Amino acid sequence: MHAKLDPPSLDSVLGSASAVARGRLAGEGPAGRLPLTPDRLREEPSGNLFGLTQNVGMGWSPAALEGPQYVIVSTHGGLRSEDGSPVALGYHTGHWEIGLLVRAAAETLRAAGAIPFAAYCSDPCDGRTQGTTGMFDSLPYRNDAAVVMRRLIRSLPTASGVIGVATCDKGLPATMLALAGCRDLPGVIVPGGVTLPAVGGEDAGQVQSLGARFARDLVSLDYAATMGCRACGSAGGGCQFLGTAATSQVVAEGLGLALPHSALAPSGEPVWLELGRRSALALLRLDALGVALKGILTQHALENAMLVHAAFGGSTNLLLHIPAIAHAAGLRPPTVEDWIHVNRATPRLVDALPNGPRGHPTVQVFMAGGVPEVMLHLRRMGLLHGDVLTATGDTLDATLDWWATSDRRREARARLAAAAAVAPDDVIMGPDAARRAGLTSTVVFPVGNLAPEGAVIKATALDPSVVGDDQVYRHRGPARVFVDERDAIRAVKGVAGGPDRPICAGDVIVLIGTGPSGTGMQETAQITTALRYLPWGKHVALLTDGRFSGFSSGACVGHIGPEALAGGPIGRVRDDDLIEIVIDRGRLTGSVDLVGAAGQALDADACAALLEQRSAHPALAPHAALPADTRLWAALQRASGGTWAGCVYDVDRIVATLEAGLNLTKEAT
Repeated sequence: MHAKLDPPSLDSVLGSASAVARGRLAGEGPAGRLPLTPDRLREEPSGNLFGLTQNVGMGWSPAALEGPQYVIVSTHGGLRSEDGSPVALGYHTGHWEIGLLVRAAAETLRAAGAIPFAAYCSDPCDGRTQGTTGMFDSLPYRNDAAVVMRRLIRSLPTASGVIGVATCDKGLPATMLALAGCRDLPGVIVPGGVTLPAVGGEDAGQVQSLGARFARDLVSLDYAATMGCRACGSAGGGCQFLGTAATSQVVAEGLGLALPHSALAPSGEPVWLELGRRSALALLRLDALGVALKGILTQHALENAMLVHAAFGGSTNLLLHIPAIAHAAGLRPPTVEDWIHVNRATPRLVDALPNGPRGHPTVQVFMAGGVPEVMLHLRRMGLLHGDVLTATGDTLDATLDWWATSDRRREARARLAAAAAVAPDDVIMGPDAARRAGLTSTVVFPVGNLAPEGAVIKATALDPSVVGDDQVYRHRGPARVFVDERDAIRAVKGVAGGPDRPICAGDVIVLIGTGPSGTGMQETAQITTALRYLPWGKHVALLTDGRFSGFSSGACVGHIGPEALAGGPIGRVRDDDLIEIVIDRGRLTGSVDLVGAAGQALDADACAALLEQRSAHPALAPHAALPADTRLWAALQRASGGTWAGCVYDVDRIVATLEAGLNLTKEAT
């Protein structure tokens, strides 16, 4: 796939004698004196004193060691030269530029007399790992990174507060989990912003379907090569659609962790560059006011974030991340009933990619007013808890009062109208306008004989042409069962060497073994993206015990529980079984059922008996390349309540499970 490079010479690898000869064996050491007192020497831990030695050893002035200390933890990746060109690439644009935000925050803290520390825990790219075994580490990374970040924060026990800078699908949720778990400190999240759309180019979601469109003779090789090169209109930021990255930014602001009108800022632009400075000032203000993260992350703040998620039409991945944030913060995680209640309260108010109807890029959502504009509508609807505190140190009501009459709001909305010829109220709508435009509630939780523990679908992303006038989507078709995503995408593409029967309109793809135990609950976005941009794709449904990317759209039902490898009935489906899917976007109800076998309809009792007597699919097994790290993650999160609890680590439940198992082992021996 990649060209081989000629090997360097062995001599260049082994090194030279001259480098050894020129080396120093001792140095002068920093000049000056540490600000020590007899009491400090007698009373403080040796670690505090050694920390001062390390500070001056790294070049900090001994005369400036008395200020408060703050941690800036980020997911920065890659190495840029001074002119911004790459020396070593990051994994994605989302973490490529956020070092500039870290620097701005650090300089602001230093100018105020504080001592900033910067720590890093970079993140993977879900787009880069789609369709590869790299996806098996995606969701487990979130927990691991949150643990690492919390350890880094706690490893500076003299810290007075923390700033988290992150952008994308797993890095930003991990950062929110980390800060939520350090709730006695003041803290601020800095969302890393979004990539600009490219003039004359496809967006970063659409280009991920180029392979499928080329395979189906819908685009030329030249078009694919050109569009694939042209997707990013700027070097930094999360993708231009309201996927998991953008939704996580929106939720961070909805929780009150990020400053107002910070989510979805265009990376590298002046309005983005100022975020590092303003967020550092906000941290100083929170610390001075005595407002810790536990004063911001409350049950009411959680409810506000869920409302914002629903109003934006956000990624279903946040159904994993919001409960996890609640768990880390010591709050009651939302139940399915809570999600249903929230989604019944408000329709989607935002017309953004990938949902439509027009599908505005995220930078246009930002310029239309972003989160505070949506919150103004939610407040008018009587839904928001306005008395919660936010990263400003003030209440949400005070923030929204400012926003409603601010110069910033006026300038942003005027800029959108003038530069893009887009009316802000066509991007972010009031509830009546949204309903007139056909926008419905965001998520539905179907159940049925194939999903007895539930499932989820982003109902607002169903193509309107396949939804009835009664707002009900109905699909009945033959099952096409796959235990490996690679086989499923070959069938969608219809390529040589793939399954004998390519996927066609009317089929129901059933992708099993992709839950936590099989693949680490991989995303199946390469399939859903292909279906979206194939002309007949809207007439194909997809069921899986895995999950979907935030830019997935169509009749995609995921998170089906129990997962196939835990005995779920989804694992007993066979090719040509009849599957029926019903999604009522008005009532927010749905069903996913086996209704026949071998192309013949059966009654409900016969279907139940068939699923009961069948064994699991003969090819069902954990993926052969599943890493041991991910197997451990799957076991720990399963003991902690599984996917509907947010794939968290509940230490008490894990310890109890281990102790029960150890006791049984002792009894058996």
